[in-house]
Amino acid sequence: MSILFAYLVDLFIGDPPDLPHPVVGMGRLISWGEKLLYPWGKTPTFSRLAGMVLTAGVIAVTYLASYALLRLLGAFHPALALILDIWLTSTTISARGLAREAGKIRRLLLQDALEGARLAVGQIVGRDTDRLDRREVLRATVETVAENMVDGVVAPLFYGFLGGAPLAMAYRAANTLDSMVGYKSDRYRHFGWAAARFDDLVNYLPARLTGLLLPIAAWSLRLDGKGAWGAILADARVHPSPNSGISEAGVAGALGIQLGGLNYYGGVPSFRPHMGKDLRPLDIDSLDKTVALLFRVAWLVVLVLLLARRWVGW
Repeated sequence: MSILFAYLVDLFIGDPPDLPHPVVGMGRLISWGEKLLYPWGKTPTFSRLAGMVLTAGVIAVTYLASYALLRLLGAFHPALALILDIWLTSTTISARGLAREAGKIRRLLLQDALEGARLAVGQIVGRDTDRLDRREVLRATVETVAENMVDGVVAPLFYGFLGGAPLAMAYRAANTLDSMVGYKSDRYRHFGWAAARFDDLVNYLPARLTGLLLPIAAWSLRLDGKGAWGAILADARVHPSPNSGISEAGVAGALGIQLGGLNYYGGVPSFRPHMGKDLRPLDIDSLDKTVALLFRVAWLVVLVLLLARRWVGW
């Protein structure tokens, strides 16, 4: 039941700005570790080893710190540990935050404030956004909400179910490592290799759970569930990520839109293969339906996990 309450905390409260957020601490730990370990990488091999030490160290510290804090509070009263477990797990879930950012971009586009929308979408995507037109702003937003359906919602719930807040926090640490050092740039090509590969590994099962639930979510919202399943089977594999393509292709198929295309990163063009069929225009309605799919998948995951606990006895 703590998973349900953690999701409800994210849904109705989110991340209060007055409370410290654990991800901020993870980011500082990663930055400190990078400064300490990056100089070790005199060769590609040693750079990979240094990155492996960083990845293992940050994840281990995060897990052990969460576990120790819960045990300490539990020694005073089990209720305190339960409350902390729920709150810590809720900080790893970002359904409310994703919907908030998508809503901000939606409002700016409805006001024809394209420049503001470019700046807003630039806060949640890694691609260059300063020259995007209206459709490309929408595509970037839909793609990032669809992609983060896995690592922002399904995976934290999945790992929180398996191992409580410590495992959910360890997952968030792995995801934060990937977002900070898991790039194929000159600086991180070798140093960030371990973070990127480990993030792929821990998202493998949650991404496929998302792929199973997305068509059901689409059907329940009177969208194209069959199209979602077909797009996952046909197009997910063309995505550079072994996991992100599942949710992006599923959303594209459910909405009858086409995602992918030409992106720029630091001025360098990068073409992402198309996913889905261009049956409908990519518009504000597409963004609204993507957010609706995000929340419906989240509820389905919670339901599946609660049923698993009852039926299997986990």
